Amino acid sequence: QVQLVESGGGLVQAGGSLTLSCAASGGILRLNAMGWYRQAPGKQRELVATITRGGNTDYADSVKGRFTISRDNAKNTGYLQMNTLKPEDTAVYYCTADSSNRPPTRWTEWDYWGQGTQVTVSS
Repeated sequence: QVQLVESGGGLVQAGGSLTLSCAASGGILRLNAMGWYRQAPGKQRELVATITRGGNTDYADSVKGRFTISRDNAKNTGYLQMNTLKPEDTAVYYCTADSSNRPPTRWTEWDYWGQGTQVTVSS
């Protein structure tokens, strides 16, 4: 069974930076697409970014130019570098992965999820 563990969340001032990590273990040969979603209180879970095993990336418009998704296949780890953070980026950030190399279009279709890590951006 694949397990995803996020780390790197915390409290940061607006304009600051954070890097989230997602360590995968157990059945890692089946991981292809990886992604990050976030969910703010009272809001639906929304896509932040996705990356295929080969490194093709996609981003939500709200984070383009500020966030960078990456992965190290040798370390079975994914990353989300977040720069120029805004208060509206405050949310629980979830790492996700799928056995398909095509990132699912709906969050309910992803195979594996981490427990989430809180990111709070103060104004």
